[in-house]
Amino acid sequence: MDDGLLASISPLDWGALGWFLVTWAGYGWFADHSRWSRDGLLGTSHRHRQEWASQMLRRELRMTDAALVGNLMQSVSFYANTTIYIVAGLLAVLGTLDQVIRFAADLPFARETSRALWDLKLLLLLTVFVVAYFKFTWALRQFNLLSILIGSSPVGTTGEVIAQAAERLAKINSLAGDEFNRGIRAYYFGLAAVAWFIQPLLFLVVTTVVVIVLYRRDFSSPALAALGGGRGK
Repeated sequence: MDDGLLASISPLDWGALGWFLVTWAGYGWFADHSRWSRDGLLGTSHRHRQEWASQMLRRELRMTDAALVGNLMQSVSFYANTTIYIVAGLLAVLGTLDQVIRFAADLPFARETSRALWDLKLLLLLTVFVVAYFKFTWALRQFNLLSILIGSSPVGTTGEVIAQAAERLAKINSLAGDEFNRGIRAYYFGLAAVAWFIQPLLFLVVTTVVVIVLYRRDFSSPALAALGGGRGK
């Protein structure tokens, strides 16, 4: 890394950036892979997807199921398209960074920083939304695979073949939904990264608020209670 860039980054900047990276990765692990994840929205949603798959396999006509998957794909496609526009906009900002720096200097609480540090902030924001784009497109592809599984699934109520088909349907549905959720999560952290353009302390505070909001929605929300999830259930 350039010595000038290193010199332009204060200890508070480093601390806020480190906290951002740790919380993004750490909360992702906690919500997706820890033993507590089964009590959150992701684990509870998977159980409902398993029930959906079991009910679907009892039906000969599956137009409703196909329509539901189509609606999910439409939502993911909307976010993927929106994200690519955001990425294009950020790349355009890189070409007009001098004007952006002058504009930001007039904002309340804004702090004068070097051009190199501005480049780093933009690259961080760009990275967040590139990650979101990859998550959304992979979710979209997996929902396509779910459509294929629905079309190839047998009809029945019992038997090993039916049980295996239900498990496959629920698994690919959950994998797609989880990737979509990670893309949405990246949006939240992207909002936190925007705060770094104003103040590193604000960046740190907003990152913390984002984690609290995500935790409340994933593990302590009325939506989770309505789905029958939560600790101890």
